[in-house]
Amino acid sequence: MHQHLKDESLEKQAEMNCAAIPMRVVGPVKITSAEVTGDIPLPLATLESPLWPSTHRGARVCTQAGGIHATIIDERMTRSVLVEADSAAILHQVYQDLQQRKEHLQTIISEGSRFAKLLAINGQIVGSLLYLRFELLTGDAAGHNMVTLASDHMLDWILSHYPALRYVSISGNFCTDKKVSAVNGILGRGKNVVAEIVIPRALCERKLRTTPAKIVDLNIKKNLIGSIVAGSLRSANAHFANMLLGFYLATGQDAANIIEGSQGFVHAELRADDLYFSVTLPNIIIGAVGSGKTLDFVRENLRLLGCVEAQMAGNHGRRLAIIAASAVLCGELSLLAAQTNQGELMRSHLKLERIKQR
Repeated sequence: MHQHLKDESLEKQAEMNCAAIPMRVVGPVKITSAEVTGDIPLPLATLESPLWPSTHRGARVCTQAGGIHATIIDERMTRSVLVEADSAAILHQVYQDLQQRKEHLQTIISEGSRFAKLLAINGQIVGSLLYLRFELLTGDAAGHNMVTLASDHMLDWILSHYPALRYVSISGNFCTDKKVSAVNGILGRGKNVVAEIVIPRALCERKLRTTPAKIVDLNIKKNLIGSIVAGSLRSANAHFANMLLGFYLATGQDAANIIEGSQGFVHAELRADDLYFSVTLPNIIIGAVGSGKTLDFVRENLRLLGCVEAQMAGNHGRRLAIIAASAVLCGELSLLAAQTNQGELMRSHLKLERIKQR
């Protein structure tokens, strides 16, 4: 009874309490891809107010340059279960057998979800422990709960079919969920997106107050070499997390996913006198349905982005990932341009933030 009253109290608090984070819509930015074509607004919720004008500047430059082209390289959501046995030999035999039973496992998954589709099973054996990493398609959902439910059902069958196995955990950290790792970038988790653009030298000089050569040089010395010096793991960028978090909060995502989502790379090079600039985000975990998507401001932002139309259902998650990557490119380009000029970054922060505090 006491627990029931406590749960009711927590539910009422959840209904009443709301953390307000400032939000603005910047851009639009022109995007061309299989999933998104047109001038797309970029809603960003953040406490770092200079992020809005900086990303807006990047969006204007990218639009004037002809637009961002974005490509989804891969998509999948993962959950790793952990079981144990008396020996590695037993585990190896089980793992080999499971690779032949994917069709049967899919029938088990389908009993609990009509959207989840099993793509692959990856395993790691450590002593008497077996880490099984299930990889699934999850439709328009980011898919955390969907893959956990599917894994739970598969795990029940595995433990009953292989009595030599013993349960350890529904999640063995080989997923990897909301933690920095190498496995997500290598095997995939979320949507792997590359956004790229070519910016003419004259536009770069006029609107970004720098040159293509300076941006390329800074990317090498700051993002690439600097990240190596810092010991960064599969990450070479200036501030992917800023734009990604702002977009996540504005569109009702699980914000903790910026941990793996912000692991990504900037690649820049000269194309004749022009600037080729790209961002690669291997782990954008994002969805258009599920928890957080019923909030009024989230629904409005999803509508603004074209992610609620019934005729496009099934493509909304991919569309959101494309727009998120494009927002990251806009903010990354603008910041790197600013950092090629001594003092520009701090001057803009002082101008934008201190005026608000007066």
